[in-house]
Amino acid sequence: MDKLRIGIIGTGGIAHAHMHSYLKLDDVEVVAGADIVPGKARKFFDEFSLPHANDYESAEEMLRKEQLDAVSVCTYNTQHAVCAIAALRAGCPVLLEKPMTVTLDDAIDIMRAEKETGKIVSIGFQPRYDNRMRKVREVVQSGELGKIYYVQTGGGRRRGMPGGTFMRKDQAGVGALADIGCYSLDMVLNALGYPKPLTVSASTFDYFGKSEKYNPAEHDTFGVDDFSAAYIRLEGGITLDFRMGWAMHMDSTGATIFLGTDAGLKVEPAGVGSNWGGAWDSTCGDLTLFHDQFGMPTQTPVPVYNSTESNFDQKVSAFVDAVKNGGPAPIPTSQIVYNQAIIDGIIRSAAQGKEVEIIIPEI
Repeated sequence: MDKLRIGIIGTGGIAHAHMHSYLKLDDVEVVAGADIVPGKARKFFDEFSLPHANDYESAEEMLRKEQLDAVSVCTYNTQHAVCAIAALRAGCPVLLEKPMTVTLDDAIDIMRAEKETGKIVSIGFQPRYDNRMRKVREVVQSGELGKIYYVQTGGGRRRGMPGGTFMRKDQAGVGALADIGCYSLDMVLNALGYPKPLTVSASTFDYFGKSEKYNPAEHDTFGVDDFSAAYIRLEGGITLDFRMGWAMHMDSTGATIFLGTDAGLKVEPAGVGSNWGGAWDSTCGDLTLFHDQFGMPTQTPVPVYNSTESNFDQKVSAFVDAVKNGGPAPIPTSQIVYNQAIIDGIIRSAAQGKEVEIIIPEI
């Protein structure tokens, strides 16, 4: 078949990673891009020496004028839903960067557009393709742990506020919780088989973001969270203890742990000790199984090997294969809507100062 014609909506930082991955595929051609900042899309294509790619300042115009086979949506968070829905209604499958959206309502709107158009949306959680992350799921799904009743996850950066649109309420909508917290949520929820979330009790904080001492350049425009903590009840009698931050006086908030009736699994974060460690946005550290052997408590390292292929390349390649072959979304909205429901619940609970119920409408 002819090369897939790809368009990119939003040509900022993460769009560069999409482009690098697309350029490695022989059956793909990025033919157009749109960005609301005048000249930004053209500069993006010039950077990659693609003079024949068409640039637009409106996603709607690009979708109307171009014959596209698929679209990457790489905008800031609050525009994810409107751009993904526009692409779907233009007949394009969508690779949507994480987080899926800011609110649960927006996530539901995307899923309804998916159903109406018959086109897929795959969400950009590249850590799923990491060999260590795959091993976490393999161990949890093996039944070796028995009934899992408690999961602890989170982490974050000692210093790692990304700046720019990530810090503005009108553009990001939410801070560290969605930027990197969604990764640790996906790691454990995917391992568990994505059980339905039921309730959330949460708090969010912004002490570092609004501090002139720690954020001198943007403290006066900071409008999102820099740390959050939540207690989440999941279907099946599982309790999830979560926390995530962009900045804190700590190198990590600890390992991810799965407690089961027969064994426990400890997953160390990667990069602990650095300012940017422990965010779960690429890989993880060592895995250890805690169990009894011959009547005695023991612990066994879980053998894993590092990935050799880029997680991001695998994410983009899997999406392209699904589009070419008419397959299902590699990372479907039917799963990630639960991730989004937890983020939405954390925002609501923190604002109301009490536990809230999670209700996910039928699509």
